[in-house]
Amino acid sequence: MSFADITPDLKAAMPELRGRLLANEGLAPLTWFRVGGPAQVLFTPADADDLAYFLKHLPAELPVYVIGVGSNLIVRDGGVPGVVIRLAPRAFGEVKVDGDIVAAGTAALDKRVAEVAASANLTGLEFLFGIPGTIGGALRMNAGAKGGETKDILVEATAIDRQGVTHHFTNADMNFTYRASGADPSLIFTAARFRGKPSDPEAIRGRMAEVQAHRETAQPIREKTGGSTFKNPPGHSAWRLVDAAGCRGLKVGGAQVSEMHCNFLINTGNATADDIETLGETVRERVEATSGIALQWEIKRIGLKAR
Repeated sequence: MSFADITPDLKAAMPELRGRLLANEGLAPLTWFRVGGPAQVLFTPADADDLAYFLKHLPAELPVYVIGVGSNLIVRDGGVPGVVIRLAPRAFGEVKVDGDIVAAGTAALDKRVAEVAASANLTGLEFLFGIPGTIGGALRMNAGAKGGETKDILVEATAIDRQGVTHHFTNADMNFTYRASGADPSLIFTAARFRGKPSDPEAIRGRMAEVQAHRETAQPIREKTGGSTFKNPPGHSAWRLVDAAGCRGLKVGGAQVSEMHCNFLINTGNATADDIETLGETVRERVEATSGIALQWEIKRIGLKAR
């Protein structure tokens, strides 16, 4: 399907825009699942000032979505009406160290931030090495792995609101909870500062190697997947509940619950977004029927279902 092309009107209203506007641009290649329809408008800003200018002049009624590397995302088959903003690594991916502070743009890969911190002999950020996303996603969902969470290391985050105004948030301002933050959903994070602690470089590298070994042996990282599908309920592991409900290996169309780790859904080759989402909902129903626990999605889902 395709949407009405509104890019000429947007360009006319924003003569000083420097970023790239594309109409009806396919989003499937930008996600790890490799599924989904187009964005009505895909905008790639040139830098933070360009993003602020765009948001300031964007009609308030147009919905806005932000994506990173698409590692924790299902784009539905009907596509995404409104504007999808993708922060490119070239403009928002810089990572640098100043003393015990690691500053990163929100398009920087979590793994890259961990590597830069390790090169500066700073500990505390090793858990990021096991998260296949960007810093923007980490801020939005308090990403964590192997006992560490974003809330443990964040000093400050920078974001731009729908009016194009820049704001700075302390760790406390973010109101982090398990796999979530209380920050206004309309904010677009552009940068963050994290604090590490000086430590022995061999110990840091050892912890990163443990994180990587766990991912390679326990997770289907070479499949078309979206990472952990469901949040762990208090006192429970989502994968154990899924397994106990008999869902390991369960299929819907081209989507399958991973045999290796059943809190991961995979595209076996020809899945649609609807296959994947339907499979996830089927798993939720079976888990609730067998355990009484309603699993909550960790993967973000955006857009319209196909007609």
